[in-house]
Amino acid sequence: METGNFTFFLSIWMKFFFLFAPFFALTMFLSLTKEYTEHQRRRLSVRVSIAVVIICLFLFFFGNIIFKVFGITLDAFRVGAGALLFFSAVRLVKTGQKIVPPDPDEDVAVVPIAIPVVVGPATIGSLLVLGGAIPNVEQRMLGCIALVIAVACLGLILLLGSAIERAIGKRGINILSKITGLILAALAAQMILTGIRNFFFQGY
Repeated sequence: METGNFTFFLSIWMKFFFLFAPFFALTMFLSLTKEYTEHQRRRLSVRVSIAVVIICLFLFFFGNIIFKVFGITLDAFRVGAGALLFFSAVRLVKTGQKIVPPDPDEDVAVVPIAIPVVVGPATIGSLLVLGGAIPNVEQRMLGCIALVIAVACLGLILLLGSAIERAIGKRGINILSKITGLILAALAAQMILTGIRNFFFQGY
């Protein structure tokens, strides 16, 4: 892999990884599965990963079509998605989220863990922007691989959730979640600034 492509791949992987807010997702995962056995948690983490990768690949590859259908420019969507992502980041840093225990027979893999905990409105918008901003076929394939690996990393964190909780405790997970929020806030600001800059200097 060429240096430029590797840098691009690493950049996209990091963006996807932090977009998923993995440690916040872990907090929710552990809270929603308090009554689960370790075997049940492992099976659930696999189902969550499969659901997330299917949803994200669809959004990543069909972003341009969605823009064309609704007549939305990529930069307008950058500003909107960036604003949503920024508010999500602020909530992640400042507040917790009340968790309602699910029914014991309810499958929580797709809802609420995959959507909206991992793939919420801000993440959906960001995925559409990232997918729509990569016209090159080779880079889109690299982006696809980076996305799948980012989901695999999320799945691994969920799979090792109990061990991570024992190692660093709930406070440690919360601290990592807040750090993720700070990184997401910076990413949101960059998206908004890029959208505004392109709007004024490229004649949209």
